[in-house]
Amino acid sequence: MKKFIVMMFLSVAVVFGINAQNKKEVKNPGGTQAEITFSEMVHDYGEVQKGGDGMCEFEYKNTGKAPLMLTNVRSSCGCTIPSWSKEPLMPGKSAKIKVKYNTNNVGTINKSITVESNASNGTVVLKITGKVVK
Repeated sequence: MKKFIVMMFLSVAVVFGINAQNKKEVKNPGGTQAEITFSEMVHDYGEVQKGGDGMCEFEYKNTGKAPLMLTNVRSSCGCTIPSWSKEPLMPGKSAKIKVKYNTNNVGTINKSITVESNASNGTVVLKITGKVVK
């Protein structure tokens, strides 16, 4: 009797598992999602003096058909601080992500900024490069 109950339970679990895998999630009914497009994906500071201006901007545009919301923008290191608008960006409009790099650290700059949004093209990774010299 125990074997029968266990076999029935396993059969039901397998059927539900297969059924869950076969369901297709509809994410974009009618093509009405936001889409984020950046004017550049990499900012090269070149050589910057220690203590110099570590600001740069990444311009982006909502090329989709729905409002774009940046849900999170984070850097790969505490020496790089991004700031961005928390307001929805309407289709066809542009905005900027500002990035401040701490130029008190002498050496090579090779950092990434991960942008998460409700856009159909999902997560985007931006890069900053360059070198801080004395």
